[in-house]
Amino acid sequence: MYIERVPNRNSPPAVLLRESYREGSKVRKRTLANLSKLPDHAIDGLQALLKGGVTIASLPDSFKITRSRLHGHVAAVLGCLKNTGLHNLISSENSRNRRLVLAMIIARIIDPRSKLATARGFNEETCFSSIGKIYGIEGADEDELYLAMDWLLSRQESIENNLASLHLASSTLVLYDVSSSYFEGKTCPLARYGYNRDGKRGKLQIVFGLMCDASGCPIAIEVFEGNTADPTTLTNQITKLKERFGIAKIIWVGDRGIISSTTIQQHFQANDRAFDWISALRSVQIRTLVEQESIQLSLFDEKNIAEISSSEYPGERLIACRNPMLAAERAKTREELLQATEKELAKIAAATTREKRRLKGASNIALKVGKVVNRYKVAKHFKLDFQENSFCYERNTQSIENEAALDGLYVIRTSVESEVLSPTETVRAYKSLSQVEQAFRSFKTVDLKVRPIYHRLGDRVKAHVFLCMLAYYVEWQMRSLLAPMLFDEDDWESAHQQQESVVKAAKSDRTRAKARTKRTADNLPVHSFQTILADLGTIAHNEILATMEGASWVFDKITQPTIVQQKALDLLGVSLICTQ
Repeated sequence: MYIERVPNRNSPPAVLLRESYREGSKVRKRTLANLSKLPDHAIDGLQALLKGGVTIASLPDSFKITRSRLHGHVAAVLGCLKNTGLHNLISSENSRNRRLVLAMIIARIIDPRSKLATARGFNEETCFSSIGKIYGIEGADEDELYLAMDWLLSRQESIENNLASLHLASSTLVLYDVSSSYFEGKTCPLARYGYNRDGKRGKLQIVFGLMCDASGCPIAIEVFEGNTADPTTLTNQITKLKERFGIAKIIWVGDRGIISSTTIQQHFQANDRAFDWISALRSVQIRTLVEQESIQLSLFDEKNIAEISSSEYPGERLIACRNPMLAAERAKTREELLQATEKELAKIAAATTREKRRLKGASNIALKVGKVVNRYKVAKHFKLDFQENSFCYERNTQSIENEAALDGLYVIRTSVESEVLSPTETVRAYKSLSQVEQAFRSFKTVDLKVRPIYHRLGDRVKAHVFLCMLAYYVEWQMRSLLAPMLFDEDDWESAHQQQESVVKAAKSDRTRAKARTKRTADNLPVHSFQTILADLGTIAHNEILATMEGASWVFDKITQPTIVQQKALDLLGVSLICTQ
Protein backbone atom coordinates (compact mmCIF):
# COMPACT_ATOMS: atom_id res chain seq x y z
CA MET A 1 0.00 0.00 0.00
CA TYR A 2 1.06 3.56 -0.61
CA ILE A 3 -0.26 7.13 -0.53
CA GLU A 4 -0.65 9.00 -3.80
CA ARG A 5 -1.54 12.65 -4.32
CA VAL A 6 -3.59 13.18 -7.49
CA PRO A 7 -3.82 16.70 -9.00
CA ASN A 8 -7.38 18.04 -9.03
CA ARG A 9 -7.32 21.08 -11.35
CA ASN A 10 -7.95 24.24 -9.30
CA SER A 11 -8.82 22.28 -6.14
CA PRO A 12 -6.42 20.78 -3.63
CA PRO A 13 -5.00 17.42 -4.73
CA ALA A 14 -6.85 14.25 -3.81
CA VAL A 15 -4.95 12.12 -1.30
CA LEU A 16 -5.65 8.45 -1.96
CA LEU A 17 -4.61 5.27 -0.18
CA ARG A 18 -3.84 2.77 -2.93
CA GLU A 19 -2.39 -0.66 -3.45
CA SER A 20 -0.83 -2.40 -6.43
CA TYR A 21 -1.86 -5.84 -7.65
CA ARG A 22 -1.07 -8.02 -10.59
CA GLU A 23 -3.66 -9.05 -13.17
CA GLY A 24 -2.01 -11.51 -15.50
CA SER A 25 1.13 -9.87 -16.80
CA LYS A 26 -0.07 -6.35 -16.01
CA VAL A 27 0.41 -4.41 -12.78
CA ARG A 28 -2.67 -2.42 -11.82
CA LYS A 29 -3.66 -0.26 -8.86
CA ARG A 30 -6.87 0.30 -6.97
CA THR A 31 -8.02 2.91 -4.47
CA LEU A 32 -8.68 1.66 -0.95
CA ALA A 33 -9.61 4.91 0.77
CA ASN A 34 -9.86 8.66 0.17
CA LEU A 35 -7.71 10.47 2.75
CA SER A 36 -8.24 13.98 1.39
CA LYS A 37 -10.10 15.18 4.48
CA LEU A 38 -7.41 14.05 6.90
CA PRO A 39 -5.03 16.63 8.39
CA ASP A 40 -1.50 16.74 7.00
CA HIS A 41 0.07 15.33 10.17
CA ALA A 42 -2.23 12.32 10.04
CA ILE A 43 -1.33 11.66 6.41
CA ASP A 44 2.35 12.00 7.25
CA GLY A 45 1.95 9.55 10.13
CA LEU A 46 0.22 7.01 7.93
CA GLN A 47 2.89 7.45 5.27
CA ALA A 48 5.55 6.82 7.89
CA LEU A 49 3.70 3.68 8.94
CA LEU A 50 3.56 2.39 5.38
CA LYS A 51 7.28 3.04 4.95
CA GLY A 52 8.11 1.18 8.15
CA GLY A 53 8.40 4.10 10.52
CA VAL A 54 6.24 2.29 13.08
CA THR A 55 7.34 -1.03 14.50
CA ILE A 56 5.34 -4.15 13.68
CA ALA A 57 4.75 -4.85 17.36
CA SER A 58 2.73 -1.62 17.72
CA LEU A 59 0.50 -2.16 14.68
CA PRO A 60 -2.37 -4.05 16.40
CA ASP A 61 -2.68 -1.25 18.94
CA SER A 62 -2.49 1.49 16.31
CA PHE A 63 -5.82 0.66 14.61
CA LYS A 64 -9.25 0.06 16.09
CA ILE A 65 -12.45 -0.78 14.22
CA THR A 66 -14.97 1.50 15.89
CA ARG A 67 -18.01 0.59 13.74
CA SER A 68 -18.91 -2.07 11.16
CA ARG A 69 -22.03 -1.90 9.00
CA LEU A 70 -23.20 -4.68 6.67
CA HIS A 71 -22.73 -3.15 3.27
CA GLY A 72 -22.15 -5.48 0.30
CA HIS A 73 -25.78 -6.48 -0.26
CA VAL A 74 -26.85 -2.84 0.16
CA ALA A 75 -24.36 -1.75 -2.49
CA ALA A 76 -25.54 -4.50 -4.84
CA VAL A 77 -29.24 -3.63 -4.53
CA LEU A 78 -28.67 0.12 -4.58
CA GLY A 79 -26.41 -0.09 -7.63
CA CYS A 80 -28.89 -2.26 -9.53
CA LEU A 81 -31.77 0.03 -8.54
CA LYS A 82 -29.92 3.04 -9.94
CA ASN A 83 -28.94 1.16 -13.10
CA THR A 84 -32.63 0.46 -13.83
CA GLY A 85 -33.43 4.15 -13.41
CA LEU A 86 -36.16 3.38 -10.89
CA HIS A 87 -35.02 6.20 -8.61
CA ASN A 88 -35.77 8.72 -11.36
CA LEU A 89 -39.10 7.06 -12.17
CA ILE A 90 -40.11 7.55 -8.54
CA SER A 91 -39.04 11.20 -8.55
CA SER A 92 -36.51 13.28 -10.45
CA GLU A 93 -35.85 15.29 -7.29
CA ASN A 94 -33.50 13.85 -4.67
CA SER A 95 -35.86 14.74 -1.82
CA ARG A 96 -35.87 13.18 1.63
CA ASN A 97 -39.11 11.36 0.78
CA ARG A 98 -37.43 9.75 -2.23
CA ARG A 99 -34.43 8.73 -0.13
CA LEU A 100 -36.72 7.20 2.50
CA VAL A 101 -38.68 5.26 -0.14
CA LEU A 102 -35.52 3.97 -1.83
CA ALA A 103 -34.13 2.97 1.58
CA MET A 104 -37.35 1.03 2.34
CA ILE A 105 -37.16 -0.73 -1.05
CA ILE A 106 -33.57 -1.83 -0.37
CA ALA A 107 -34.44 -2.91 3.18
CA ARG A 108 -37.43 -4.90 1.88
CA ILE A 109 -35.10 -6.91 -0.38
CA ILE A 110 -32.20 -7.54 1.99
CA ASP A 111 -34.11 -7.97 5.26
CA PRO A 112 -37.91 -7.47 5.22
CA ARG A 113 -39.22 -6.23 8.56
CA SER A 114 -42.01 -4.12 10.00
CA LYS A 115 -41.77 -0.37 9.44
CA LEU A 116 -40.80 0.11 13.10
CA ALA A 117 -37.95 -2.41 12.80
CA THR A 118 -36.95 -0.95 9.44
CA ALA A 119 -36.68 2.53 10.96
CA ARG A 120 -34.53 1.15 13.76
CA GLY A 121 -32.32 -0.42 11.10
CA PHE A 122 -31.62 3.03 9.68
CA ASN A 123 -30.81 4.57 13.04
CA GLU A 124 -27.18 5.22 13.89
CA GLU A 125 -27.45 3.47 17.26
CA THR A 126 -29.38 0.39 16.11
CA CYS A 127 -28.55 0.07 12.39
CA PHE A 128 -28.25 -3.37 10.79
CA SER A 129 -26.72 -2.14 7.52
CA SER A 130 -25.19 0.89 5.83
CA ILE A 131 -28.50 2.11 4.32
CA GLY A 132 -29.09 4.87 6.84
CA LYS A 133 -25.58 6.27 6.48
CA ILE A 134 -25.63 6.21 2.68
CA TYR A 135 -28.93 8.08 2.44
CA GLY A 136 -28.36 10.32 5.47
CA ILE A 137 -31.57 9.18 7.19
CA GLU A 138 -30.14 7.91 10.50
CA GLY A 139 -32.73 9.96 12.42
CA ALA A 140 -35.83 8.68 10.60
CA ASP A 141 -38.54 7.07 12.73
CA GLU A 142 -41.55 4.94 11.77
CA ASP A 143 -43.86 7.96 11.54
CA GLU A 144 -41.62 9.53 8.91
CA LEU A 145 -41.61 6.25 6.99
CA TYR A 146 -45.42 6.23 7.05
CA LEU A 147 -45.48 9.76 5.62
CA ALA A 148 -43.03 8.71 2.90
CA MET A 149 -45.36 5.81 2.06
CA ASP A 150 -48.24 8.25 1.70
CA TRP A 151 -46.07 10.32 -0.64
CA LEU A 152 -45.21 7.20 -2.66
CA LEU A 153 -48.87 6.21 -3.01
CA SER A 154 -49.69 9.63 -4.44
CA ARG A 155 -47.13 8.94 -7.18
CA GLN A 156 -48.15 5.34 -7.94
CA GLU A 157 -50.09 6.20 -11.08
CA SER A 158 -47.20 8.19 -12.55
CA ILE A 159 -44.65 5.48 -11.67
CA GLU A 160 -46.77 2.71 -13.22
CA ASN A 161 -47.28 4.80 -16.37
CA ASN A 162 -43.50 5.16 -16.68
CA LEU A 163 -42.95 1.42 -16.15
CA ALA A 164 -45.59 0.62 -18.76
CA SER A 165 -43.96 2.91 -21.31
CA LEU A 166 -40.64 1.13 -20.71
CA HIS A 167 -41.83 -2.48 -20.78
CA LEU A 168 -45.16 -2.71 -22.59
CA ALA A 169 -44.46 -0.56 -25.63
CA SER A 170 -42.73 -3.42 -27.46
CA SER A 171 -44.58 -6.29 -25.77
CA THR A 172 -47.35 -8.38 -27.31
CA LEU A 173 -48.48 -10.04 -24.08
CA VAL A 174 -49.72 -8.89 -20.70
CA LEU A 175 -49.69 -11.41 -17.87
CA TYR A 176 -52.27 -10.86 -15.14
CA ASP A 177 -53.05 -12.85 -12.04
CA VAL A 178 -54.66 -12.33 -8.65
CA SER A 179 -53.65 -13.41 -5.17
CA SER A 180 -54.53 -12.56 -1.60
CA SER A 181 -52.78 -12.07 1.72
CA TYR A 182 -54.11 -12.46 5.21
CA PHE A 183 -54.42 -9.49 7.51
CA GLU A 184 -53.68 -8.96 11.19
CA GLY A 185 -56.29 -6.86 12.96
CA LYS A 186 -59.90 -5.88 12.33
CA THR A 187 -59.88 -2.15 11.60
CA CYS A 188 -58.67 -1.83 7.99
CA PRO A 189 -61.57 -1.04 5.62
CA LEU A 190 -60.01 -3.20 2.87
CA ALA A 191 -59.82 -6.30 5.06
CA ARG A 192 -62.66 -8.74 4.38
CA TYR A 193 -63.39 -12.43 4.70
CA GLY A 194 -62.99 -14.20 1.36
CA TYR A 195 -61.45 -17.16 -0.41
CA ASN A 196 -58.23 -17.53 1.54
CA ARG A 197 -55.35 -18.85 -0.58
CA ASP A 198 -53.03 -18.85 2.45
CA GLY A 199 -55.08 -21.45 4.31
CA LYS A 200 -55.55 -19.08 7.26
CA ARG A 201 -59.08 -19.75 8.43
CA GLY A 202 -60.77 -16.99 10.35
CA LYS A 203 -58.36 -14.33 9.05
CA LEU A 204 -59.38 -11.19 7.21
CA GLN A 205 -57.56 -10.63 3.94
CA ILE A 206 -56.91 -8.31 1.04
CA VAL A 207 -56.84 -9.19 -2.68
CA PHE A 208 -54.31 -7.77 -5.12
CA GLY A 209 -53.86 -8.11 -8.86
CA LEU A 210 -50.43 -8.00 -10.48
CA MET A 211 -49.78 -7.03 -14.10
CA CYS A 212 -46.50 -8.13 -15.75
CA ASP A 213 -45.00 -8.01 -19.20
CA ALA A 214 -44.35 -11.17 -21.23
CA SER A 215 -41.11 -11.90 -19.37
CA GLY A 216 -42.69 -11.58 -15.92
CA CYS A 217 -41.36 -8.09 -15.10
CA PRO A 218 -43.91 -6.35 -12.83
CA ILE A 219 -45.60 -3.26 -14.25
CA ALA A 220 -48.56 -2.39 -12.02
CA ILE A 221 -50.40 -3.65 -8.97
CA GLU A 222 -53.78 -2.86 -7.46
CA VAL A 223 -55.26 -3.72 -4.06
CA PHE A 224 -58.91 -4.71 -3.63
CA GLU A 225 -61.17 -5.58 -0.73
CA GLY A 226 -60.69 -9.10 0.56
CA ASN A 227 -64.02 -10.42 -0.74
CA THR A 228 -63.52 -9.21 -4.33
CA ALA A 229 -64.01 -11.95 -6.93
CA ASP A 230 -61.04 -12.53 -9.25
CA PRO A 231 -62.87 -11.72 -12.54
CA THR A 232 -64.11 -8.42 -11.08
CA THR A 233 -60.54 -7.14 -10.73
CA LEU A 234 -59.98 -7.41 -14.49
CA THR A 235 -62.30 -4.48 -15.28
CA ASN A 236 -59.95 -1.99 -13.63
CA GLN A 237 -56.92 -3.47 -15.39
CA ILE A 238 -58.46 -3.20 -18.86
CA THR A 239 -59.37 0.43 -18.19
CA LYS A 240 -55.86 1.06 -16.88
CA LEU A 241 -54.27 -0.45 -19.97
CA LYS A 242 -56.42 1.53 -22.41
CA GLU A 243 -56.80 4.91 -20.75
CA ARG A 244 -53.67 5.31 -18.64
CA PHE A 245 -51.09 3.31 -20.57
CA GLY A 246 -52.51 4.05 -24.00
CA ILE A 247 -52.15 0.45 -25.20
CA ALA A 248 -54.51 -0.13 -28.12
CA LYS A 249 -53.70 -3.73 -29.05
CA ILE A 250 -52.31 -6.46 -26.83
CA ILE A 251 -52.94 -10.06 -25.76
CA TRP A 252 -54.14 -10.68 -22.20
CA VAL A 253 -53.00 -13.90 -20.53
CA GLY A 254 -54.96 -14.94 -17.43
CA ASP A 255 -56.03 -18.13 -15.72
CA ARG A 256 -59.46 -19.71 -16.04
CA GLY A 257 -60.71 -18.05 -12.85
CA ILE A 258 -60.11 -14.54 -14.25
CA ILE A 259 -60.74 -14.81 -17.99
CA SER A 260 -63.92 -16.87 -17.88
CA SER A 261 -66.77 -17.11 -20.40
CA THR A 262 -68.62 -14.32 -18.61
CA THR A 263 -65.54 -12.10 -18.56
CA ILE A 264 -64.94 -12.71 -22.26
CA GLN A 265 -68.48 -11.62 -23.12
CA GLN A 266 -68.34 -8.54 -20.91
CA HIS A 267 -64.87 -7.21 -21.61
CA PHE A 268 -63.42 -8.65 -24.78
CA GLN A 269 -66.21 -9.34 -27.27
CA ALA A 270 -67.82 -6.01 -26.37
CA ASN A 271 -64.58 -4.19 -27.22
CA ASP A 272 -64.66 -5.24 -30.90
CA ARG A 273 -61.55 -7.35 -30.36
CA ALA A 274 -59.48 -4.40 -29.14
CA PHE A 275 -57.73 -6.98 -26.97
CA ASP A 276 -57.10 -10.65 -27.61
CA TRP A 277 -56.84 -13.12 -24.76
CA ILE A 278 -55.48 -16.51 -23.74
CA SER A 279 -57.01 -18.57 -20.94
CA ALA A 280 -58.00 -22.19 -20.19
CA LEU A 281 -61.13 -24.28 -19.70
CA ARG A 282 -62.33 -25.54 -16.35
CA SER A 283 -62.42 -29.29 -15.66
CA VAL A 284 -66.21 -29.38 -16.02
CA GLN A 285 -65.96 -27.81 -19.46
CA ILE A 286 -63.24 -30.27 -20.47
CA ARG A 287 -65.40 -33.19 -19.33
CA THR A 288 -68.21 -31.91 -21.53
CA LEU A 289 -65.91 -31.83 -24.55
CA VAL A 290 -64.82 -35.40 -23.84
CA GLU A 291 -68.42 -36.54 -23.58
CA GLN A 292 -69.21 -34.79 -26.86
CA GLU A 293 -66.17 -36.55 -28.37
CA SER A 294 -64.64 -33.20 -29.33
CA ILE A 295 -61.59 -34.50 -27.47
CA GLN A 296 -60.51 -38.06 -28.17
CA LEU A 297 -57.61 -39.60 -26.28
CA SER A 298 -56.32 -41.06 -29.57
CA LEU A 299 -55.36 -37.49 -30.49
CA PHE A 300 -52.46 -37.80 -28.06
CA ASP A 301 -51.04 -41.08 -29.35
CA GLU A 302 -48.21 -39.33 -31.21
CA LYS A 303 -48.22 -35.79 -29.81
CA ASN A 304 -49.28 -34.29 -26.52
CA ILE A 305 -50.89 -31.28 -28.18
CA ALA A 306 -53.76 -31.03 -30.64
CA GLU A 307 -55.92 -28.16 -31.90
CA ILE A 308 -59.64 -28.98 -31.77
CA SER A 309 -62.92 -27.18 -32.43
CA SER A 310 -66.32 -27.12 -30.77
CA SER A 311 -69.62 -25.41 -31.51
CA GLU A 312 -69.73 -24.52 -27.81
CA TYR A 313 -66.94 -21.97 -28.40
CA PRO A 314 -67.58 -20.22 -31.72
CA GLY A 315 -64.80 -18.00 -33.01
CA GLU A 316 -62.30 -19.43 -30.50
CA ARG A 317 -59.32 -21.71 -30.89
CA LEU A 318 -59.11 -24.66 -28.50
CA ILE A 319 -55.76 -26.35 -27.95
CA ALA A 320 -55.88 -29.63 -26.03
CA CYS A 321 -52.75 -30.76 -24.18
CA ARG A 322 -51.98 -33.89 -22.25
CA ASN A 323 -49.16 -34.21 -19.75
CA PRO A 324 -48.51 -37.96 -19.25
CA MET A 325 -46.24 -37.32 -16.26
CA LEU A 326 -48.92 -35.26 -14.53
CA ALA A 327 -51.50 -37.92 -15.43
CA ALA A 328 -49.40 -40.64 -13.79
CA GLU A 329 -48.84 -38.47 -10.73
CA ARG A 330 -52.56 -37.77 -10.30
CA ALA A 331 -53.44 -41.43 -10.78
CA LYS A 332 -50.94 -42.39 -8.10
CA THR A 333 -52.21 -39.75 -5.70
CA ARG A 334 -55.84 -40.78 -6.25
CA GLU A 335 -55.05 -44.45 -5.58
CA GLU A 336 -53.22 -43.52 -2.36
CA LEU A 337 -56.19 -41.45 -1.19
CA LEU A 338 -58.62 -44.26 -2.05
CA GLN A 339 -56.56 -46.81 -0.12
CA ALA A 340 -56.23 -44.52 2.89
CA THR A 341 -59.99 -43.94 2.86
CA GLU A 342 -60.73 -47.66 2.57
CA LYS A 343 -58.46 -48.37 5.53
CA GLU A 344 -60.44 -45.97 7.74
CA LEU A 345 -63.82 -47.12 6.40
CA ALA A 346 -62.88 -50.73 7.18
CA LYS A 347 -62.33 -49.72 10.81
CA ILE A 348 -65.81 -48.18 10.94
CA ALA A 349 -67.38 -51.25 9.34
CA ALA A 350 -65.61 -53.48 11.86
CA ALA A 351 -66.89 -51.29 14.70
CA THR A 352 -70.49 -52.08 13.70
CA THR A 353 -69.91 -55.84 14.19
CA ARG A 354 -67.79 -55.99 17.35
CA GLU A 355 -69.25 -57.51 20.50
CA LYS A 356 -68.34 -54.76 22.98
CA ARG A 357 -69.38 -51.12 22.55
CA ARG A 358 -70.77 -51.81 19.12
CA LEU A 359 -71.28 -48.79 16.85
CA LYS A 360 -75.01 -48.41 16.31
CA GLY A 361 -77.38 -45.97 14.67
CA ALA A 362 -77.31 -44.84 11.05
CA SER A 363 -76.71 -41.21 12.06
CA ASN A 364 -73.73 -42.09 14.27
CA ILE A 365 -72.21 -44.28 11.57
CA ALA A 366 -72.76 -41.59 8.90
CA LEU A 367 -71.08 -38.99 11.13
CA LYS A 368 -67.91 -41.05 11.42
CA VAL A 369 -67.92 -41.95 7.73
CA GLY A 370 -68.39 -38.28 6.80
CA LYS A 371 -65.26 -37.29 8.73
CA VAL A 372 -63.21 -39.86 6.83
CA VAL A 373 -64.39 -39.12 3.29
CA ASN A 374 -64.19 -35.37 3.87
CA ARG A 375 -60.63 -35.68 5.14
CA TYR A 376 -59.39 -37.39 1.97
CA LYS A 377 -61.76 -35.60 -0.46
CA VAL A 378 -62.77 -38.75 -2.40
CA ALA A 379 -66.38 -39.19 -1.29
CA LYS A 380 -67.60 -39.15 -4.91
CA HIS A 381 -65.55 -42.29 -5.63
CA PHE A 382 -67.39 -44.47 -3.09
CA LYS A 383 -70.84 -46.02 -2.86
CA LEU A 384 -71.88 -45.92 0.79
CA ASP A 385 -74.73 -47.91 2.36
CA PHE A 386 -75.85 -46.98 5.87
CA GLN A 387 -78.12 -49.25 7.88
CA GLU A 388 -79.26 -48.89 11.47
CA ASN A 389 -76.71 -51.38 12.75
CA SER A 390 -74.39 -51.94 9.79
CA PHE A 391 -72.37 -50.20 7.14
CA CYS A 392 -70.83 -51.31 3.86
CA TYR A 393 -69.00 -49.57 1.03
CA GLU A 394 -67.45 -50.15 -2.37
CA ARG A 395 -65.55 -48.13 -4.94
CA ASN A 396 -67.53 -46.26 -7.57
CA THR A 397 -65.55 -47.51 -10.55
CA GLN A 398 -67.49 -45.40 -13.06
CA SER A 399 -66.69 -42.18 -11.18
CA ILE A 400 -63.02 -43.15 -10.90
CA GLU A 401 -62.78 -43.96 -14.62
CA ASN A 402 -64.48 -40.68 -15.57
CA GLU A 403 -61.99 -38.69 -13.51
CA ALA A 404 -59.02 -40.74 -14.72
CA ALA A 405 -59.95 -39.90 -18.32
CA LEU A 406 -59.15 -36.25 -17.57
CA ASP A 407 -55.86 -36.87 -15.76
CA GLY A 408 -53.13 -34.64 -17.15
CA LEU A 409 -55.54 -33.07 -19.64
CA TYR A 410 -55.99 -29.30 -20.03
CA VAL A 411 -57.39 -27.15 -22.80
CA ILE A 412 -56.18 -23.67 -23.73
CA ARG A 413 -58.79 -21.33 -25.22
CA THR A 414 -57.88 -18.17 -27.08
CA SER A 415 -59.07 -15.54 -29.53
CA VAL A 416 -55.57 -15.17 -31.02
CA GLU A 417 -55.43 -16.28 -34.65
CA SER A 418 -53.07 -19.06 -35.65
CA GLU A 419 -51.15 -16.68 -37.93
CA VAL A 420 -50.16 -14.70 -34.84
CA LEU A 421 -49.40 -17.56 -32.43
CA SER A 422 -49.01 -21.22 -33.29
CA PRO A 423 -50.55 -23.84 -30.97
CA THR A 424 -47.19 -24.40 -29.26
CA GLU A 425 -46.57 -20.67 -28.84
CA THR A 426 -50.07 -20.20 -27.44
CA VAL A 427 -49.55 -22.90 -24.81
CA ARG A 428 -46.18 -21.44 -23.87
CA ALA A 429 -47.77 -18.02 -23.52
CA TYR A 430 -50.36 -19.43 -21.10
CA LYS A 431 -47.68 -21.27 -19.15
CA SER A 432 -45.76 -18.01 -18.77
CA LEU A 433 -48.29 -17.18 -16.05
CA SER A 434 -46.01 -19.24 -13.83
CA GLN A 435 -43.72 -16.23 -13.79
CA VAL A 436 -46.47 -14.19 -12.09
CA GLU A 437 -46.91 -17.04 -9.62
CA GLN A 438 -43.15 -16.79 -8.94
CA ALA A 439 -43.69 -13.09 -8.21
CA PHE A 440 -46.46 -13.95 -5.74
CA ARG A 441 -44.20 -16.48 -4.02
CA SER A 442 -41.50 -13.82 -3.65
CA PHE A 443 -44.12 -11.31 -2.51
CA LYS A 444 -45.70 -13.49 0.14
CA THR A 445 -43.16 -15.94 1.50
CA VAL A 446 -39.69 -16.27 0.06
CA ASP A 447 -38.12 -12.83 -0.25
CA LEU A 448 -40.24 -9.75 0.31
CA LYS A 449 -42.76 -11.08 2.84
CA VAL A 450 -45.72 -8.80 2.13
CA ARG A 451 -47.57 -10.74 4.82
CA PRO A 452 -48.61 -10.55 7.55
CA ILE A 453 -50.02 -7.03 7.13
CA TYR A 454 -50.48 -4.86 10.22
CA HIS A 455 -51.36 -1.45 8.73
CA ARG A 456 -54.72 -0.11 9.87
CA LEU A 457 -55.38 2.44 7.11
CA GLY A 458 -56.46 1.36 3.63
CA ASP A 459 -54.04 3.71 1.85
CA ARG A 460 -51.16 2.48 3.97
CA VAL A 461 -51.95 -1.10 2.96
CA LYS A 462 -51.98 -0.03 -0.70
CA ALA A 463 -48.67 1.79 -0.25
CA HIS A 464 -47.15 -1.25 1.49
CA VAL A 465 -48.14 -3.58 -1.38
CA PHE A 466 -46.91 -1.09 -4.00
CA LEU A 467 -43.61 -0.78 -2.15
CA CYS A 468 -43.27 -4.56 -2.28
CA MET A 469 -43.96 -4.50 -6.03
CA LEU A 470 -41.18 -1.96 -6.58
CA ALA A 471 -38.85 -4.10 -4.49
CA TYR A 472 -39.73 -7.12 -6.63
CA TYR A 473 -39.07 -5.02 -9.76
CA VAL A 474 -35.48 -4.52 -8.55
CA GLU A 475 -35.19 -8.15 -7.47
CA TRP A 476 -36.42 -9.33 -10.87
CA GLN A 477 -33.72 -7.28 -12.57
CA MET A 478 -31.08 -8.62 -10.18
CA ARG A 479 -32.13 -12.23 -10.73
CA SER A 480 -31.85 -11.78 -14.49
CA LEU A 481 -28.31 -10.41 -14.19
CA LEU A 482 -27.19 -12.91 -11.55
CA ALA A 483 -28.66 -15.94 -13.36
CA PRO A 484 -25.21 -17.40 -14.29
CA MET A 485 -24.45 -17.67 -10.55
CA LEU A 486 -27.91 -18.90 -9.52
CA PHE A 487 -29.75 -22.16 -10.05
CA ASP A 488 -32.04 -20.19 -12.41
CA GLU A 489 -32.04 -20.72 -16.17
CA ASP A 490 -29.44 -18.48 -17.83
CA ASP A 491 -29.47 -19.82 -21.40
CA TRP A 492 -33.07 -19.47 -22.58
CA GLU A 493 -32.21 -19.78 -26.26
CA SER A 494 -30.69 -23.24 -25.78
CA ALA A 495 -33.53 -24.25 -23.45
CA HIS A 496 -36.13 -23.41 -26.11
CA GLN A 497 -34.15 -25.23 -28.79
CA GLN A 498 -34.02 -28.38 -26.65
CA GLN A 499 -37.70 -28.29 -25.78
CA GLU A 500 -39.42 -31.13 -27.61
CA SER A 501 -42.97 -30.48 -26.40
CA VAL A 502 -45.03 -28.06 -24.37
CA VAL A 503 -45.59 -30.65 -21.66
CA LYS A 504 -42.46 -30.00 -19.65
CA ALA A 505 -40.15 -27.02 -19.78
CA ALA A 506 -36.69 -28.02 -20.95
CA LYS A 507 -33.52 -26.82 -19.26
CA SER A 508 -30.35 -25.93 -21.06
CA ASP A 509 -27.25 -28.10 -20.67
CA ARG A 510 -25.58 -25.32 -18.68
CA THR A 511 -28.43 -25.07 -16.18
CA ARG A 512 -28.57 -28.85 -15.75
CA ALA A 513 -24.82 -28.86 -15.14
CA LYS A 514 -25.21 -26.20 -12.45
CA ALA A 515 -27.90 -28.25 -10.72
CA ARG A 516 -25.81 -31.43 -10.90
CA THR A 517 -22.39 -30.12 -9.87
CA LYS A 518 -23.47 -27.13 -7.74
CA ARG A 519 -20.70 -25.23 -9.55
CA THR A 520 -20.88 -22.57 -12.26
CA ALA A 521 -19.04 -22.61 -15.59
CA ASP A 522 -16.32 -20.57 -13.81
CA ASN A 523 -16.07 -23.30 -11.13
CA LEU A 524 -17.65 -21.06 -8.51
CA PRO A 525 -20.34 -22.26 -6.08
CA VAL A 526 -23.93 -21.87 -7.29
CA HIS A 527 -26.15 -19.72 -5.08
CA SER A 528 -29.82 -19.08 -4.55
CA PHE A 529 -30.85 -15.43 -4.61
CA GLN A 530 -31.16 -15.38 -0.82
CA THR A 531 -27.73 -16.92 -0.19
CA ILE A 532 -25.92 -14.65 -2.66
CA LEU A 533 -27.38 -11.65 -0.84
CA ALA A 534 -26.28 -13.14 2.48
CA ASP A 535 -22.80 -13.71 1.07
CA LEU A 536 -22.58 -10.13 -0.18
CA GLY A 537 -23.81 -8.97 3.22
CA THR A 538 -20.55 -10.13 4.81
CA ILE A 539 -18.80 -7.24 3.05
CA ALA A 540 -18.70 -4.58 5.77
CA HIS A 541 -18.26 -0.83 5.74
CA ASN A 542 -15.78 -0.27 8.58
CA GLU A 543 -14.92 2.91 10.43
CA ILE A 544 -11.31 2.60 11.58
CA LEU A 545 -9.63 4.73 14.25
CA ALA A 546 -5.87 5.06 13.78
CA THR A 547 -3.76 6.25 16.72
CA MET A 548 0.00 6.59 16.46
CA GLU A 549 2.64 8.90 17.81
CA GLY A 550 0.08 11.06 19.58
CA ALA A 551 -2.09 11.57 16.48
CA SER A 552 -5.51 9.99 15.85
CA TRP A 553 -7.89 10.03 12.92
CA VAL A 554 -10.78 8.02 11.51
CA PHE A 555 -11.03 6.63 8.01
CA ASP A 556 -13.40 4.23 6.23
CA LYS A 557 -12.41 0.84 4.84
CA ILE A 558 -14.65 -1.61 2.97
CA THR A 559 -13.98 -5.33 3.23
CA GLN A 560 -12.11 -6.73 0.24
CA PRO A 561 -14.62 -8.88 -1.74
CA THR A 562 -13.94 -12.55 -2.39
CA ILE A 563 -13.80 -13.96 -5.91
CA VAL A 564 -17.45 -15.03 -5.67
CA GLN A 565 -18.57 -11.67 -4.34
CA GLN A 566 -16.63 -9.76 -6.99
CA LYS A 567 -18.17 -11.95 -9.71
CA ALA A 568 -21.65 -11.07 -8.44
CA LEU A 569 -20.83 -7.37 -8.34
CA ASP A 570 -19.42 -7.54 -11.87
CA LEU A 571 -22.55 -9.28 -13.20
CA LEU A 572 -24.70 -6.58 -11.61
CA GLY A 573 -22.42 -3.85 -12.91
CA VAL A 574 -22.18 -2.13 -9.52
CA SER A 575 -19.48 -0.76 -7.23
CA LEU A 576 -19.04 -0.98 -3.47
CA ILE A 577 -18.59 2.79 -3.37
CA CYS A 578 -22.17 4.06 -2.98
CA THR A 579 -23.70 7.47 -3.54
CA GLN A 580 -27.28 8.65 -3.34
